[in-house]
Amino acid sequence: MDEILIRGLRVYAYHGVNAEEKENGQPFELDIALRADLREACATDDLSRTINYAAVTKCATRTMLSEKNDLIERAAERVAAAILTEFPADEVTVTLKKPQAPVNADFEYMAVRITRRRDGR
Repeated sequence: MDEILIRGLRVYAYHGVNAEEKENGQPFELDIALRADLREACATDDLSRTINYAAVTKCATRTMLSEKNDLIERAAERVAAAILTEFPADEVTVTLKKPQAPVNADFEYMAVRITRRRDGR
């Protein structure tokens, strides 16, 4: 299976269990991997035969901003579902990073990674 990768998509959004996270917001970062058969796009050099990564980026950003979630698990699930609804990927993996999570420790980021398939597995 072929992949389209989007790495380090930065979105300022309002997710978290603490009231100030939903009020003030914070930066999030997404890595998205879409799996699909890209042979036809490769053979034809036709944008309509692939998954437009600019459109996927807009979809993920719009989804991150459309509602406030307590859990980044829920936010990642919503992004994955939106992508599978709007684009012909067979599978999508969303890694949602929270680099400024309110945790009293020295860390690069907290994150969740989920994989969802069109067939529901």
